[in-house]
Formats: sequence, structure tokens, C-alpha cells
Amino acid sequence: MLSADFGHLERDTRMVDASAAEWVHIDVMDGVFVPNISFGFPVLKAIRKATAKFLDVHLMIVSPEKYVARFAEAGADLVTFHLEATDDPAGCVALIRRAGAKAGVSIKPATPVEALREVLPLVDLVLVMSVEPGFGGQSFIPGSLEKIAQLRAMAREMGLETIIEVDGGISARNAGAVYGAGADVLVAGSSVFGAEDPQAEVVKMLNA
Repeated sequence: MLSADFGHLERDTRMVDASAAEWVHIDVMDGVFVPNISFGFPVLKAIRKATAKFLDVHLMIVSPEKYVARFAEAGADLVTFHLEATDDPAGCVALIRRAGAKAGVSIKPATPVEALREVLPLVDLVLVMSVEPGFGGQSFIPGSLEKIAQLRAMAREMGLETIIEVDGGISARNAGAVYGAGADVLVAGSSVFGAEDPQAEVVKMLNA
């Protein structure tokens, strides 16, 4: 939703709600962990009212343990925090689950997959950033494909059915390769909202 028209947020949310997309992805940025500021609880609540779909909330904020429960209580079905933003990932997961949501963890492009080994059994999902977090419209980092494959191999080695989500530079042009590397969920912003027919673009990605 970071690429939506904020002046017509309800309209754009309802467009996504009517599309073949299964989740609605919300990027929360604090201007500290990443060099941009997006939106918080009031906007999340407004989006929640405009869609019945699964709300996937990605927190790009420092000290996520202070806020994860509030985002779950505001309507998030899944709350994902950054591994790099906290010294207590297990505590973050516990807070999210206690608030009734699924838990995810995300890593930046420079963070190796191996850094996830301890937290991997605790979460439902890992979000691999395929661009530097903070801004929409960036190009997909090709090395992300190998990272996705490494993560899938690690999950299998540990006997886990971890959902792998990928965010950054996703379009119908590379969706097939990203799925092929082992991803389950693709996040697309500018490629959908910037398309002549956004709903058709969603279908192209799902069929890639």
C-alpha cells in the first residue's frame, strides 16, 4: 500500500480487495531505522475497515518490541519486524503471538541468511528484502534469488515449513524466477499501482 494514492486510500484498498491478490501489505517506517516515514496505527485501522483480506504489516522501525502488540491489536493478521532492529527477536515473537497475530521476521539485503537460524523455528514467515528498505520503486537485487534458495534450504534442513516472502522490485517480469527460487509470497507496489490495469498485473504475477 506504500505505492497507493494516499489521497484515495479507501478507493485503492478496495481495488486490491477486489483483485486476485490474497494479502494487503502495509509498510510502516519510522524515519530512523529507514530514511523515510510512512504511516501508523490510524491508517492501518482505516485500511482494515476497507478490506477483509489478510493484513500483512511490515515494521521498519527501531525497538519493534514497543509496538508489535499495538499493530496486532489495530488489525494486523501478521506482524513482521526486522532482525536488525531488535536485541530480543524471541521476545518480539512472543508479544505478537500474545496479541493474537502471526509473527514474521525480515532481513535487509546485507544480512546473511545464517543470522536467522535461531529465530527461524519461532516464526511463521521470513521476509527477504530484495531492495534496501525505505523507499518504493527500486530495482530488484539479483543476488536475492540465491538468498531465497539458501533460506528455503535452511528451513527444509530444520524440518520447517516457513513461509518465504519477498519484497522489493517485484513485477511480472521476475515473479517466476522469485517463485522458482523458493518464495511463497511476493510483495508488489509500484508495479501494480503504476500499471494501466492493476488487477490484470496482479494476475500476471500470480500466474508467472
